[in-house]
Amino acid sequence: MKIKAIITGATGMVGEGVLLECLRDPDVEAVLLLNRKPSGYTHPKLREVLAADFQHLEALEPQLTGYNACFYCAGISSLGISQAEYERITHDTTLAVANTLLRLNPDLKFCYVTGAGTDSTGQSRSHWARTKGRTENDLLRLPFSAAYMFRPGFMRATPGQRNILSLYKYVSWLYPIARRLTSNYVSTMAEVGIAMIKAVQVGYPKPVLEVRDIVALAHGKVAA
Repeated sequence: MKIKAIITGATGMVGEGVLLECLRDPDVEAVLLLNRKPSGYTHPKLREVLAADFQHLEALEPQLTGYNACFYCAGISSLGISQAEYERITHDTTLAVANTLLRLNPDLKFCYVTGAGTDSTGQSRSHWARTKGRTENDLLRLPFSAAYMFRPGFMRATPGQRNILSLYKYVSWLYPIARRLTSNYVSTMAEVGIAMIKAVQVGYPKPVLEVRDIVALAHGKVAA
């Protein structure tokens, strides 16, 4: 299956990592970046469109058609902003983009990056976990060709990445130890990107992928 993918969040760590895997993979034949600011990347199979407000993409709709996958990696930390603003960006904006892309591309497969600790039951004490979980649930109700919720934990950045969280720069040396001791919470950024591509190509037995599922899919295995 040849993939034509829209990627959001490519100016962040996860989106950039997914982008790099898409540019490497010969089965990904076209990539459109939907960003708020330029990514700085150029490539023969890469295009980029900028949108100030993801909830209002009407002017860009002609450029958002003809795609069969979306890797939605845009997001924001809950630190330092109100609960209402976090919900607007995390839930409302994500659903607005998803509905627009689904209307324009009825056969679209949608991969959404949430995070380890996301709670889809609504019982968590953490507002961010409940909000992410509500977003997952609402995405899974949409009539996509397929939808997968990715919950990565700690990720080792891909060599050459430009957008790495400051914390990761200081603790990356812990990766080999953490991988051995807490493999259910640790992966590489490359594994996340590869798993998202494979989810679109071959699918996965369940719609919500924890770290162990992400690693299993990236390496062509199905987690027990």
